[in-house]
Amino acid sequence: MKNYLKLLNFEFNRSAKLFAVLLGITLVIQVIGVIVLSNKYLNMANEKMYEEFMSKADFLSNFGQMSFMSVAGSVWFLGPIALCVAGVGFYIFIIWYRDWFGKNTFIYRLLMLPTTRLNIFYAKITNILLLTFGFVAFQLILIPLEASILKWMVPKEFRVDLTVQEIISGMPGLSIFMPTSIFGVIVYYGAGFMVVSILFTAILMERSYKWKGIFAGIIYSLIAVAVFISPLLLQEFILNDFFYPMELFLMLIAMGIIVLAVSIWMSGFLLKKKITV
Repeated sequence: MKNYLKLLNFEFNRSAKLFAVLLGITLVIQVIGVIVLSNKYLNMANEKMYEEFMSKADFLSNFGQMSFMSVAGSVWFLGPIALCVAGVGFYIFIIWYRDWFGKNTFIYRLLMLPTTRLNIFYAKITNILLLTFGFVAFQLILIPLEASILKWMVPKEFRVDLTVQEIISGMPGLSIFMPTSIFGVIVYYGAGFMVVSILFTAILMERSYKWKGIFAGIIYSLIAVAVFISPLLLQEFILNDFFYPMELFLMLIAMGIIVLAVSIWMSGFLLKKKITV
């Protein structure tokens, strides 16, 4: 456990700069977005009421009040989130390949550490999970801050105040990254953890067998996904809705656990037997 925590701390420190940069970009762009969109709405209100002599009631009837959903559905808000998602996705590959292609092929130093090699796998996948949780937690902190900026800029009669939960629930795509229930956390992040483990295994296959490993990794990934969704395939094409929704859900969880266990075992095997120093 001590060696695993040291490796995890090491991996997190290596990703800290990227993490900080993405958080900074998210903060700056989203706050600017709140200010820009609030000013845009207020300018439109002033134009309609003072230049076109529209009454306040008519303006609100025609254009409605501004809420944070106007910000949450804009590129100002979603763009940084997409950038963070892309950054984590890119880092899933970089977290392994930089160790091989760095100046001193650092992976060999990691493999020679006096600890089980599977701890390297655990440390890297946990670091990906920590980065993801960090981004989500930071965004959950930002939303009330940005909502307060909107309240400060837009008069009460021209806005609708929403809670954080209402904002997240109103954006289906956002609720995937920020589930509002423990059940959602388990489902979405459990599936994400399984997908990352599959990708890690595919990467280690490529590192172990080179060109053959690329095809092996692709085939393994396809088989793993097929195994995971096999209950859905059976339900849809063979058994004609035989299972109840809860039974289907439990089978998907079971398949996910099996795929995760096989991926971890395969990765451990490759690290111990196929990747040598």
